Amino acid sequence: MNTLERALIEKVGRENGWENVIESYDPIVVLASARHQAQLSVTPSTTASSFLLQISSDLIHQELIRSLNITVQEGSRIIVPNIDQLARLLHRTAELAQSLQKLAIQTYADRVKEALERTLPNNTEVERLVKQRVGQDIFREALLDYWAGACAVTRIDLPEVLRASHAKPWADCDSDEERLDVFNGFLLSANLDALFDRGLISFDVTGKMIFSPKLSPPHLSNLQLEDGLSLRWLTPEHEPYLAWHRLKIFQM
Repeated sequence: MNTLERALIEKVGRENGWENVIESYDPIVVLASARHQAQLSVTPSTTASSFLLQISSDLIHQELIRSLNITVQEGSRIIVPNIDQLARLLHRTAELAQSLQKLAIQTYADRVKEALERTLPNNTEVERLVKQRVGQDIFREALLDYWAGACAVTRIDLPEVLRASHAKPWADCDSDEERLDVFNGFLLSANLDALFDRGLISFDVTGKMIFSPKLSPPHLSNLQLEDGLSLRWLTPEHEPYLAWHRLKIFQM
């Protein structure tokens, strides 16, 4: 790896969520960020203009394999054909690192503490409302990162109409870990969020949208709901929460 290649990798990293250079020497650059705990290494390939990328988190690696059309070399290194694709992959990896790494609980605790210090008077009901508001904000941020800023069904990417929808509602969760788990819900457009929240739609084990019998054919037509709508993807981690939603929320 020559000086120009090293400088280019470091520049692309800084521009796409990896501002910290942990190591940089022939033939590897190791990148990290203050916003999450993941690290990755980038190595120029023997093939002209391509790169090999290795990620410290198995979960992030699995999500990339699932969601992007990429090739993996022996040793779990991802083959990146050019610098533009490297930028795209680094950006997506940073999004996943921020949504999947176990940083939400500490962020939640810190933000709740700050919010309560600014709120008077401080009582049990105020604390409950503050915790819920802060938690919902963190959950939304995580879902925006995980779903790359687009609806999990329609791909609409207008933030103003996107909602963070819990499958297992905040009040019913057994812990803050469940409440803030990025797999406990979906980023949905406002109309789908309202239907999902009230149990008028859900998703089966394949991710296909299912409709409550309370939605008549005219309802479905006017809401532009049709057979074949489905989640853009569904992971095994989603299924326990979806099963809860189908059992407890979905209206039969």
